[in-house]
This record gives sequence, structure tokens and C-alpha cells, in this order.
Amino acid sequence: MKKEQNKLTLKQKIGYGLGDAGGVMTFALMSSTFSMYCTDALGITPATIAVLLLIWNIWDFINDPIMGAYIDKSYARNSSKNGKFRPWILRSAPLLCVTFIALWSVPSLFEGLARLCLLFGLKILYEGSYTMFNIPMGSLLSAMADNDEDRASLSSARGIGSAGATLISLFIMPLFLKRYGESNAIGYAIGAAVCAIIGFVMCLGHYALTFERNDAGNSEQNEDDIKVTDILQVIKVNRPFVALCVHGLFICMMQYVGNTLSNYMYADVLGDISIASYGTLFSAPSMILIFILGPMIAKRIGLEKLIRYGLLISCVLYMALFGAMMLFNVNPWVYAICSNTAMGFAFISIYMQWGLVGEAIDYNEMITGKRTEGSIYGTFNLSRRVGQTIGNSAAMLLLGLVGYNGALSAQSAATISGIKALCLLLPGILVLGSWASFKFLWNMDDEMRAKVDAFKASKKVQ
Repeated sequence: MKKEQNKLTLKQKIGYGLGDAGGVMTFALMSSTFSMYCTDALGITPATIAVLLLIWNIWDFINDPIMGAYIDKSYARNSSKNGKFRPWILRSAPLLCVTFIALWSVPSLFEGLARLCLLFGLKILYEGSYTMFNIPMGSLLSAMADNDEDRASLSSARGIGSAGATLISLFIMPLFLKRYGESNAIGYAIGAAVCAIIGFVMCLGHYALTFERNDAGNSEQNEDDIKVTDILQVIKVNRPFVALCVHGLFICMMQYVGNTLSNYMYADVLGDISIASYGTLFSAPSMILIFILGPMIAKRIGLEKLIRYGLLISCVLYMALFGAMMLFNVNPWVYAICSNTAMGFAFISIYMQWGLVGEAIDYNEMITGKRTEGSIYGTFNLSRRVGQTIGNSAAMLLLGLVGYNGALSAQSAATISGIKALCLLLPGILVLGSWASFKFLWNMDDEMRAKVDAFKASKKVQ
């Protein structure tokens, strides 16, 4: 396997993008359709699902950093000629496919407590398999890219793969639900199987077309040198990593607050919920610009500055739109265009953040002597999951606090103002928090990057 290559090829970029696409083919259905499958097809009460979701989320919090640390320890114990991360992709891809298909088919064959227990257990197995795939897939970026341009290119490829797979899976599943009915488990099972198999093929393409250029084995780590508690030391000394975790927390809270409350804005404030269906179309131009121009802009000004400027523009747009809506009656279409443009600029950080994780990993190796991509990526992923959970729960709690009552045909003026604040002012504040993490915590300037580059160069000549 070649460790040194001057530039990433198009084939390698496509291969990396196939990784997130393969995972998202199943993951997108978990966030969009899984609750309906549980309530409508399996007949489980919403209250029971709420309790199960809490337990499943706690499991997600735990398994990300544990899996990352285990990958690091496993490689230190027994290095593979195929690299540190790619072997895990090959191991986990079949498990991801099989557990997903089983989750969406097996519980419907049973009744009562047996059905509930199978649903619970298979969801645990699926989430564990997804983590086993997602942690090495994400960490692989730092093993493929050596500079901002390459990291931005791979981040862009990952974003394209994620967006494309989301559209495919959300197109496939409704076709089977329409044919068999939303209360028929067969439609869910067939749709899930089709998506899982497509995702499995994408995962195999990801494995076949990627490589590991940065050899983690050069650090000559022993298994005993790597501990799960190492991440506590990383938090103490690695400011770029802390900045990324704070960013992940804030940006995911913003994303899930926006997703959770968007329909209330269109239905109760603007009076036309159908416009919400076109929201992604309005954000598409900014997404296309991110994917095409992101790597080129990052090459000129740096990846961190590209993200920081995008966050600042997003914050200004959110705040300006909030002010306008408090003073004037804004046309629903104008709101849709402006709000989705604001979210599009914020999403620059989501699609491009993976390159900065690579910088934090390089920096950590320089100051600690340990290259622990798995632990760092896993803990960063944990911060994002915490943000998702807080954003989702807080959105509904705050909606109640502003007086929302679904039984009313029209909400009070105070509630309308509250919804405007929750959909625009709150996301603007959360985006500002993400921007502040890069402005005040991130310390990877040109001088520090030169030190990291010198350290990496010294390793190569050893």
C-alpha cells in the first residue's frame, strides 16, 4: 500500500464520499421514518417509544468514545497492513446491513413483550454497528489528507455523499409505504432492505477506493500506552479539539431546534405549511456552492476561516430576519428563502468541519506523542449527539413555555412572537456560540501549523 502520494485523486475523493453515503442510506430513515414504523406498524405507544429513545440515546452517548478508543488500542496491539481504519469498515459494513434489515422486519413477526424486546435489542445492535462503521470512516479523513486543501476536498465529498444518500433513501421508502400503507410492516421491511443493500454496496466502494497515507504506526505506540481516559488529558491540552466539541454542541443544537420547530413557523405564523416542503430547494444553491467552491476557498484563506465566515454570515442573516419579522409582515416565500440561506451558510461548518478534526488529531500527536484518531473522532461525535438531543428536547420544551396549544385554531400574539424567537433568534444565538468557539478557542494559526508540519516531516524521515 502506498503511503506517499502528492495529491488526492478523483477516484479517492469519490471513494471517501461513498463512505458517508453508505451509512446515511440507513441513518436517514432512523431520523425520518423510524418513529412512524414503531407507532403505526408495530403498534407501540408514543410514551413507550419516548422512554426507549431516552435509553437508546444514552447508549449512543456511551458507544462513540468507547469504540474510538478500542480502535486505537486494537491497532496499537496488532497493526494491519491494510491500515488502521479500513479493516473496520470491511468488518462493520455487513453488520450494518444485516442489523438494519432485521430491525425493520423481525419485530413485526412477534407480539407483545417479545416484539418490544426484539425492537430494543436490534436497535442497540444497529446503533453499535453504525458506530463501528462511522468512527473509522470519519477518522479515515485524517489518514488520507495532509493539508487544508485535501481535507476540504474530502469534507466536501463527504457532504455530497451524505446529501445524495439522504435524498435517495427518503425517495425510496415513501414509494413502498404508499403501495403497502403506513400501518403495514411489509412496506417498511422492503424499503429498509432496499436502502440497506444500496448502502452496503456503497460501503464496499468506500473500502475499495480509499487508502491510508498517514501511517499511525509511525508513532510506535504500545497497547498499554492507550487508555480510554486519555481523552481527559486531550481535553486539558488540546484547544483545537475543545473548540470543535463546543462547536459540535452549538451547531447541532441549532440544527435540531430549526428542524423541530420549522413546521410551526410555516403553519402557525406564516399560515402555509406547504411551503416548508420547498425549504431544501432554497438551501440547495448555497449547498452546491459549498461543495464546489469550498475546497478552493479553503486553499486561499484556510479551512477554519471559511467556516468562521460562514457562521458569522449565518448569524447576521438570522438576526436580520428576526428583526424584520418582528416589525413587518414578511412574505412566506421571502422567509423560506432567507431562513434556508442562513441555514445553508451555517451548514458550511457541518460539511467542512471534518477537515478540522484532522488538524486537531495532528496537533494532539505533536503535544502528547499519541495518534488517537478513533478516540478524538468518537468524543467529537459524542458532543454532536449531545447537541442533537438537547436541541430536540429543548425545542419542544420552549415551545410549551411560549404558550403553544395545538388544540387552538390560532395561537396568541405572544405565542406567535415566541415562535419567531425560537425559529430565528435562538438559532442565531447558537450559531454565534459556534462562531465564538473558533474565534476564541481555536489556536491553529499559521505559526502553529508550521510547527505541526515540521513535526510530521520529522516523523517521515525517522
